[in-house]
Amino acid sequence: MNRIYLAALFAAIVPLTLTSAEPSAFGAGNLETSQPYGLTSSEKVILQNKNKLNKVVVKSNNQANEVDSLRERIDGLQTIIEGLSRKSQTNKLNLKNLEKKNTDELISSNEYEKRLSEISQANTLEIKDMKLAVVELTALLNIVNSAYVTRDEFNTLVGDFNKFKQLVSKELKKGLKPKKSKLDKTSNAEVAKLAKKNFDKKYYTKSIEYYTHLIKNNYKPARSHYMMGEIKYRRKNYADAIAYFKKSASLYSKATYMPELMLHTAISMDKTGDKINAKSFYKGVVAKYPSSKAAKTAKSNLSKMK
Repeated sequence: MNRIYLAALFAAIVPLTLTSAEPSAFGAGNLETSQPYGLTSSEKVILQNKNKLNKVVVKSNNQANEVDSLRERIDGLQTIIEGLSRKSQTNKLNLKNLEKKNTDELISSNEYEKRLSEISQANTLEIKDMKLAVVELTALLNIVNSAYVTRDEFNTLVGDFNKFKQLVSKELKKGLKPKKSKLDKTSNAEVAKLAKKNFDKKYYTKSIEYYTHLIKNNYKPARSHYMMGEIKYRRKNYADAIAYFKKSASLYSKATYMPELMLHTAISMDKTGDKINAKSFYKGVVAKYPSSKAAKTAKSNLSKMK
C-alpha cells in the first residue's frame, strides 16, 4: 500500500518551516494508529481481520494465565495431599502410642475413646479439604478445556490471516475486472464537464458518480481526487476527504488548487481531532501561499487554536 509521509509531502509543498512536523502521512490510511481513518474497502477488511487476530491473541494470553493459575492450584493440591499424608502418618503413630500407653498405663476407656475420636475428626477434616480442592480443580479444568485455543489452532488462524493479506495484495495488483458503465461511451472530457457542473449545483451524488468514473479511467487523476475530496469535505466526511486530498497532493503538488487543498486538509484534521497536524498544515498554507485567501483563513484558525 503506497503511503506518503508528511515530511516528504512538505518537502515538495512547503519546504520552508515544517521540517519538525509530525511524520504521519496525512494520518489517513494508517492501520497502525489506534483509530484508523480514510481507509479503502480492502484496508477496512484487513483491519477487521487484524482486530479479530488481536482478540485471539488476548484470549490466548488470558488462557495461558489460567493455565499458570491451574499449575499453581495443582502445586497447592499436591502440598495439601503431602501434608495430609504426613498428618495421616502422624495420626497412625499417635494411635499406636495411644494403644501402647493404654496397654502400659491402663488408661481409662473413656480417655482412650476421646483421643481416638480427636484423631478421627482430624482425618475427616483433612479429607474434606482435599475433596474441596479436587472439586475446584475439576471446575477449572472444565473451563480451560471448553475455551482453550491450542497452539495449532492459533497458528492456523495466523496462517489464514496471512493468506488473506496475500490475496488482497494480489487482487489490488491485478485489479478487479471493471463493470461496464453507461459513461463508457462518453468522452472523459465530457464526463469531467458533467462532474463539475453537478458539483457546482451541489448535486454531489451525481458528481461522485462522474468523478469515480474519471478516477477509474485515470483521467486527470490529481484533480479528480481533489474534487472527490472537496465533495467529502462539503459533506463533512472529513476522514475520507483527507484520504482524497492526500492522494491528489501525491500525484501533483503544484496545482493551482493547492492552497485550498491544504487549507481544507488542515480543517479536516482539526475536525477529526488531529490538532498537531492541523497546525502544521495551517502554517504550511501561510508559509507557502501568504497572499492567498486560504492563508488568511489559516491565520484566523491558527489564532483560535492558541
